[in-house]
Amino acid sequence: MIVVATADFEVYHGVVNELRDRGTEFTTVELGAALPEQTAVVITDAAAAGEFEGHQTIVADPEDSRRAVDQALTAMRGSGGRIIVGVDPGRKPGIAVLDGEMVVAAFQVPIADAVDVIQQEVSDAPDPVVRIGDGARLQSSKLVNELEDVRVELVDETGTTPYLGTGGRGMEDVLAAVNIARLEGEVVDARDIEPTAGELQVIKDRSREQSRTNRAIDDVLARRVAAGELTIAEALAEHRTGDVNSDSSDGSDEQTGQERT
Repeated sequence: MIVVATADFEVYHGVVNELRDRGTEFTTVELGAALPEQTAVVITDAAAAGEFEGHQTIVADPEDSRRAVDQALTAMRGSGGRIIVGVDPGRKPGIAVLDGEMVVAAFQVPIADAVDVIQQEVSDAPDPVVRIGDGARLQSSKLVNELEDVRVELVDETGTTPYLGTGGRGMEDVLAAVNIARLEGEVVDARDIEPTAGELQVIKDRSREQSRTNRAIDDVLARRVAAGELTIAEALAEHRTGDVNSDSSDGSDEQTGQERT
């Protein structure tokens, strides 16, 4: 059984709420009280960690109670499983975190936030691996190139998106990420792909949709977006700055020309 024993208000409520959300059996005791005979894991705070010698103890961070609960559940299962992160790339990648065969977390975030989410999930794990689907070439390349200090495998994602029945819409990317996590891939350090004309046009069309003046960015900026150097919003800002500088330059020339006459 998991036992929560802490005098830290934030730790207590964060851990208890996380355990309840997962439907996990647990109990709580006050510090100094005897632990139940069936105690398998104790979750506590840093100040009280030394009070539970002889029991497996997990120290919870009040800012990250989910991680403490993940560790407690892993200890209860005794899996000793490897942390594997599966990623179904795209504009909003699906991300699944597996501890052995158990899915312990899932996310779907904008591509700009995906690397930070993945790095957070593998930060304390021994020998983790990140498996990224080989579809959505530009987005998968961005993830491969920006992930650091972790083993990355590129996985053939053919057939990883499941059929979704009634009520399943919106879950496909996360479920595909689970399937990707369970497939071995090719270890990669970098992935350099030249964007096709069609991919550049898609980026330019998206920039036109987001532009207040219904203007698309040029090929140079579109390539920088494709490489992950800029977001579309940043590319539009540079595009506008270039227009302003160009207008200013033209005005000076015209004024100079008038002064010469």
